[in-house]
Amino acid sequence: MVVKVYGPVTAGCPQRVMVCLFEVGVEFEVKHVDLEHMEQKKPEFLLLQPFGQVPVIEDGDFRLFESRAIVRYYASKHGPNLLGTTLEEKAQVDQWLEVESHNFNDNLFGLVLQLEVFPRMGQGTDWKLVQHHVEVLNKVLDVYEERLSKTKYLAGNYYSIADMCHLPGITFLMTEGKLGHLIKDRKNVNSWWNDISSRPAWKKVLALDISSIHNQN
Repeated sequence: MVVKVYGPVTAGCPQRVMVCLFEVGVEFEVKHVDLEHMEQKKPEFLLLQPFGQVPVIEDGDFRLFESRAIVRYYASKHGPNLLGTTLEEKAQVDQWLEVESHNFNDNLFGLVLQLEVFPRMGQGTDWKLVQHHVEVLNKVLDVYEERLSKTKYLAGNYYSIADMCHLPGITFLMTEGKLGHLIKDRKNVNSWWNDISSRPAWKKVLALDISSIHNQN
């Protein structure tokens, strides 16, 4: 059965889900949701996701929202190696996934709003807030640099969903955000990034991104 993923292929949260599905070999189709025209807030979509956010997945009769919950679900079902094998490894994965969600992504999302979303809506950029998010990310990535001097990946010497969930955010820093120096200036973080971003599953997500842009033109 083909999984339905609701959300644009260019948005970070749906991309987390799609890269996981590619990684574990689950077939899916994308159901585009036009965020600029607020389709996610329309009554028919709120029946799928009561908070009006993407992504949502439908897997037969099973429906789930929140990208990290979806990733955990499919990693548990199809790719347990992405979660660690021992209780301690699983705890490390959960720890670094929490770090990604609260320390890294909170500030990354602030940058996305200020540098991409608000300007597209005709609003100004708060450069003091941009500076604040960059300063915090510098501190977060310093922690990553120290951690990655000891282990190949965040949770240990194995690729996990904790690494995977960083892919959309760091891609934004490297491209649209023009903040690639935050990654490149850190030897261990940069090596880690080159590793995880070269995985076939992520390249497939980026290919979807390019295809969608071409189809819109």
